Amino acid sequence: MSRSAEQSARQAARSRPVQIGARVGILAYGVTHLLIAGLALQIAFGDRGEQADQSGAFQALAQQPFGQVLLWVLVVGFVAVALWRLEQAIWGYAYESDGARKARRRAVSGGKAVIFVVLAVLAARTAMGGGGGGGQQGATAGVLGLPGGQFIVGAVGVAIVVAGVIKAIEGVQQKFRRDMDLPSDRTAREAAVRTGQVGFIAKGAAIALIGVLVVVAAIRFRPEEAAGLDVALKTLAGQPFGPYLLIAVALGLAAYGVFCLFDARYHRL
Repeated sequence: MSRSAEQSARQAARSRPVQIGARVGILAYGVTHLLIAGLALQIAFGDRGEQADQSGAFQALAQQPFGQVLLWVLVVGFVAVALWRLEQAIWGYAYESDGARKARRRAVSGGKAVIFVVLAVLAARTAMGGGGGGGQQGATAGVLGLPGGQFIVGAVGVAIVVAGVIKAIEGVQQKFRRDMDLPSDRTAREAAVRTGQVGFIAKGAAIALIGVLVVVAAIRFRPEEAAGLDVALKTLAGQPFGPYLLIAVALGLAAYGVFCLFDARYHRL
């Protein structure tokens, strides 16, 4: 019975509707990054009232005509991506002969499944008129209050920095190509590869910046400094030459968004 249930779950996760939904979700992920890039550019040019993160992107989308309908489309797509990534985390990468690499890639897929579940919940809350996040500061404050809390938060910050560096390295080494059936057309292939390189490097830099802020919050024992992408980008904008650096990061995030549009079409599912 359990084996039959497992096979049914596996077939459902690999079904045609889920695969189509996964492509919609990857496309939606790209659109989200394009919106964040636009919000980051507004911050770079002096509008600090914008919230340049996923929540801000969803709020901006909700204000457009048919915005709530589009948000529910994003929710469906994100859920489909989460199911697909979960399938990969449990059964995927059978073609990998290296056991350690297979385990590592499955773990990464599991982490991405969690990310897309969070995105689905956030988009759904926005569609229903709810607000954005803010929970990270509260969580950080709670951990800092524990015995050894500063060490724990600092270690998490270092891990986030490492994750950002790894993301950037993946861009430099074009590791994203392993999961794509790139088009034969030379122009389209070059566009996919170049936007992937620039996008991965820029997103890696943004992730690393968030990690640095978490580490600083642990050192200073100030949880309000351990915020997400929005605070990271606004912190960057406040530095010498910060607006120029923020423009560069925003353009990189836009490149990542464009890459996701290619990835939605050419990713191996």
